[in-house]
Amino acid sequence: MLRKWNFEIQLDERSDQAIYLQIADAIIKGIHSGRLKPGDALPGSRNFSQQLKVNRNTVVQALQVLTIEGWLISKERKGTFVADTALPDQQENPSSAVRDAELKSTVGRHLHLHIDDGHPNSKIAPITELARAYRQIFNQKARWQMMGYGHELGDLEFRKTVAQMLNHQRAMQTDEQHICITRGSQMAMYLTAQCLFEEGDHMMIENPGYKPAWAAFEHAGVTLLPVGVDQQGLIVDEVLAHLESGKTIKAIYVTPHRQYPTTATLSLKRRLQLIRLANAYGFTIIEDDYDNEFHFGYRPVLPLSSFAELKNYVYIGTMSKVVAPALRIGYLTSSDRSLIEKVGRLRKIIDVQGDSIMEQAVLQLIKDGTLKRHIKKATLYYKSKRDLTARLLKKHIQDKATYTTPEGGLAFWIVPKNEVNWSQISKKLQRKGIKIITPDSYSFGPTVHGIRLGYGSLSPEQLEESITALATVL
Repeated sequence: MLRKWNFEIQLDERSDQAIYLQIADAIIKGIHSGRLKPGDALPGSRNFSQQLKVNRNTVVQALQVLTIEGWLISKERKGTFVADTALPDQQENPSSAVRDAELKSTVGRHLHLHIDDGHPNSKIAPITELARAYRQIFNQKARWQMMGYGHELGDLEFRKTVAQMLNHQRAMQTDEQHICITRGSQMAMYLTAQCLFEEGDHMMIENPGYKPAWAAFEHAGVTLLPVGVDQQGLIVDEVLAHLESGKTIKAIYVTPHRQYPTTATLSLKRRLQLIRLANAYGFTIIEDDYDNEFHFGYRPVLPLSSFAELKNYVYIGTMSKVVAPALRIGYLTSSDRSLIEKVGRLRKIIDVQGDSIMEQAVLQLIKDGTLKRHIKKATLYYKSKRDLTARLLKKHIQDKATYTTPEGGLAFWIVPKNEVNWSQISKKLQRKGIKIITPDSYSFGPTVHGIRLGYGSLSPEQLEESITALATVL
């Protein structure tokens, strides 16, 4: 039977320190002072939270941190007790001990809010419709035909449908023979890198940019040449400088629709300049159109790969954001049929074929209009989230940072007006239970100054909390 426990703890909601860490430090202080002795029982988390008038999960987090640190022990079906073995060094600063523990991966699960770089909200995905389509496929009379091996480039009908979508909606000129279906855009990036480049080749990349793509290119033995980005997207003058340096440059990787991470759209003037340079110098434009579907203006900007003048391109897209991140369906198409054939041969070595049954299920959602209706509904949903985020930024951060409200996508790019230490800001936010992606995750060389704030997967309450917290530490 646990004794009745009344332990006074003064909590300061205005403090930079998270409430659960304030509770943890107060308990450590009680152990140091001798008020709490080895073997003493702590109240249950429910009673404790009622005493302190805080959420029960806050108390659970505090107790978990102290258990990991060794101040407390948990006994199954008995409760939580002050450790009766040797306590941690009492000369150690208790706040530092808890903070260090918080920053370790073992305590990472206590972070209750993650500001990602633009993830969709899986809760609005058409999961029910997808599951129904999946089941219906197995009820078809010819279902046994789908249980064998398929084509390494993907289901033929699915490739035809993707080609039709690209031609009709994105003004491209491709067909099923120039398309490979992949398990997400990252696989498309890897296959392109392995089949396009040779050891020692050079290619240009946007800086800041998308590091997972860089990793795929570097794995193929490519030397990366960074090109700066401004409000009009890729700085083409820097592209020309690389081309005139005497290096043989094989390709450039770009995200022109909404540059990752800055969300800037490559201007028409620069698009035409880049295409002219690609044709003149014979390099390939690798275009990653990672979030084309969610556009809130009149219409999305057409891909570089839709320009008939462009001779050499690889265009990469994904359906993971449209349906759900767990659905790994991406695709690549190229003006070079021989490249697609090389991609198919490599794909067959590492992964004989894709998920042909899931491709059939998604194909059914496309044909019956489910996917089109979902995109329309999701676009309205994300537009309202975009507008809410813009209002919150205006309210809390307008005087501390600059940003542009994007015409689509799932993220804002925020640049503080004053120089800041992002490492320190990250630690301060972690003490509030919030994780951010620091700017070094986008940088080639010196760290860029901005941060990408994804709003698609966060609830209105989470957006308010994250933006308010960010404002307090900038």
